[in-house]
Amino acid sequence: MAPSGTTVERACGEAWSDERVIERVRAGDTALYEIIMRRYNQRLYRIARAIVRDDAEAEDVLQDVYVRAYQNLGQFENRAPFAAWLTRIAVHEALHRAKKRARLDQFDDSEFEKGFGPSMAVASPNPEQLTTRAELRQFLEEAILQLPDQYRVVLMMRDIEELSTAETADALSLSQENVKVRLHRGHALLRSFLLDRVGANAKEAFPFMGERCDRVVHNVLATLARNATIETREQTERPL
Repeated sequence: MAPSGTTVERACGEAWSDERVIERVRAGDTALYEIIMRRYNQRLYRIARAIVRDDAEAEDVLQDVYVRAYQNLGQFENRAPFAAWLTRIAVHEALHRAKKRARLDQFDDSEFEKGFGPSMAVASPNPEQLTTRAELRQFLEEAILQLPDQYRVVLMMRDIEELSTAETADALSLSQENVKVRLHRGHALLRSFLLDRVGANAKEAFPFMGERCDRVVHNVLATLARNATIETREQTERPL
């Protein structure tokens, strides 16, 4: 399933909607699926990373999500935006992995009283550490990753990825009021001075670009091509 560079470039240049891209993919122009992956790699990585708390596993989540989504495109009925449908798949896959590895025993509010625990009792970064964007970004990432699971995921989706309250609630199967409460508590735990200092650099936290983005796209396309070859062979070998 080698990408058609001309078609992909044209679709990107014309800023095709998700629905238009998916319609073409369903019609057989499977190379255009690359547009979907590159469009949502950053968002899905951040959400998966917030849940599984591991770079490599978050990357694995992305690959599995894209393969599953592709295999189930027939179930997408345009009742909700494609991005919301894809995000729900990513959330469910990441939660499944987290629970399997006993990293997420319970996705509720019970951990709020525990706060950050001893690991958050660290000194504030000195002036030198705050002089570079990279160090500030790292500080933000470390602080977010120490939040209790339910607050970390909501904060990642609302503040970093800028999803709406409704989109976040839908993806996590929560009420909008619950999302608001968790976001408020997450902000309290992060402390207002941290968010004020980070400012515009928040959008640069948990980057997923360049080589890593290319690797996910390449691996997913290779998997889909391999699956297509196997399916074709089975159909050929099937007795008449």
